[in-house]
Amino acid sequence: MKKILYTENAPAPIGPYSQGVEINGLIFFSGQIAIDPAVGKIVATDVEGQTEQVLKNVKALLTSQGLDAKNVVKTTVFIKNIADFGKVNALYATVFGEESPARSCVEVSNLPAGALVEIEIIAAR
Repeated sequence: MKKILYTENAPAPIGPYSQGVEINGLIFFSGQIAIDPAVGKIVATDVEGQTEQVLKNVKALLTSQGLDAKNVVKTTVFIKNIADFGKVNALYATVFGEESPARSCVEVSNLPAGALVEIEIIAAR
């Protein structure tokens, strides 16, 4: 059966959803925006700063389950402005490196809490 996952080292959900759900060795993590879990809100105002915080949140979720970026098999990146693709991609590459997971990246009209970027991941044990 499915197992609900939670860590205090990543932002608490801001709606009726879980940080993550595990089933049959796959972990589906909810999308992460740039909320700093220490203060409970978005601090960075530019896409680079927000992307860095999003990636910290992603790492915290993975670490909470004894995983790292190598366990990630799929990501979806949501960007408010596709013109920021290069900036986001450069920071994304520092985490996911040479053996990058499969990925989709789309521009969206809006994200929760005024975020500029959101990343969701699927990982495997």
